[in-house]
Amino acid sequence: MGELARHHPQELQLHIVGDQEAKEENSSLPTSIITNNQATIIPKPKNFGWWIRVALYSFLVLSSQSVATLLGRLYYNKGGNSKWLATLVQLVGFPILFLLYFIPTPKDRNNPNIQMHPQAQSQSQSPSLKSLALVYLSIGTILAIDCYLYSLGLLYLPVSTYSLICSSQLAFNALFSFFLNGQKFTPYIINSLVLLTISSTLLVFQSDSEDPTGVSTGKYGLGFVCTIGASAGYGLVLSLTQLSFRRVIRKETFRAVLDMLVYQSLVASVIILAGLFASGEWEHLGREMDEYELGKVSYVMNLVGTGISWQVFGIGAIGLILDVSSLFSNSISAVGLPIVPIFAVVFFGDRMNGIKVISMILSIWGFVSYVYQHYLDDAKLKGQRNSVGGDEFSIRWPLNAPNARVGE
Repeated sequence: MGELARHHPQELQLHIVGDQEAKEENSSLPTSIITNNQATIIPKPKNFGWWIRVALYSFLVLSSQSVATLLGRLYYNKGGNSKWLATLVQLVGFPILFLLYFIPTPKDRNNPNIQMHPQAQSQSQSPSLKSLALVYLSIGTILAIDCYLYSLGLLYLPVSTYSLICSSQLAFNALFSFFLNGQKFTPYIINSLVLLTISSTLLVFQSDSEDPTGVSTGKYGLGFVCTIGASAGYGLVLSLTQLSFRRVIRKETFRAVLDMLVYQSLVASVIILAGLFASGEWEHLGREMDEYELGKVSYVMNLVGTGISWQVFGIGAIGLILDVSSLFSNSISAVGLPIVPIFAVVFFGDRMNGIKVISMILSIWGFVSYVYQHYLDDAKLKGQRNSVGGDEFSIRWPLNAPNARVGE
């Protein structure tokens, strides 16, 4: 933005925010502080509506992830054997999201008081169909592989161990966000990542697999490796999603979020469906339903419930990506993972030994550390805005301005 102001002083119209009505009307936009002919983009402090949205998205992520994981374990425990089907139900429920397209949403989130340079306006236009297709195909393909790895991990690991290992996805997301999205590491974030990484690493040192169904050491190791790989893949998906919204889609409308979720799920579902038929597992699904211990109705309800739960999880996760960051979205998911072992002890008879308890405590501690960093960031932003005065003045700048750099 500084470059644009210096080279085009006559074409860029700076509007001083002088009345309270203008401030309230554009409260969702970041602020640029102009001091000594230089502009610095400072995001707005979080308002009450922002906290309500984040709380709602967090609840969707925590509740749906727990339900979906437990239903997935129940499918395997009661006679389900198809890894491809267990993968497919994680994604194939996306058609229910079509109903959300009928929700009315604001059409323009940009400030009408800003006159942008023509070059900036051209760069903020909708992306080409080719660019969008590339984004959906790339992320959808990674998502398909990632979900299959999760299915293998859940098959060979007790659900408590599986869930705690998945907390390592936050460390992977931080790594990818550092390179792809310019994520800044503070002492509290580093502390959070270290704690969450250690919490999952501790589970490697368990004396036995503790799986009530009984699996070999080799399969337990395979499940551990697949779950670590899936966690890395999920961290990459979140970071690429955030990067795509910033660099390709360049808007954060509700419609854009739905499009991302629907089309990447469509691509991944097609790939997994092809794997289901290529593997030959589809031929045994009828017999699997007949032999399911809880009956045919429960078999179908399990699959339907799992599919719906994962779609609700997707809505919450992408909502957090847009309102905060991919790292925060993943941290919410990570703190929900220790909740699952508690239910696993009750419903599946998993044993909660000392290592798992320590792992759970470290996961929660790591999450609290990261949330505290967001609290400090918000307090700092409020202090910066309160200090604006004298020769300094504020302008509003759209989120999709090509030269604007908005911090996390």
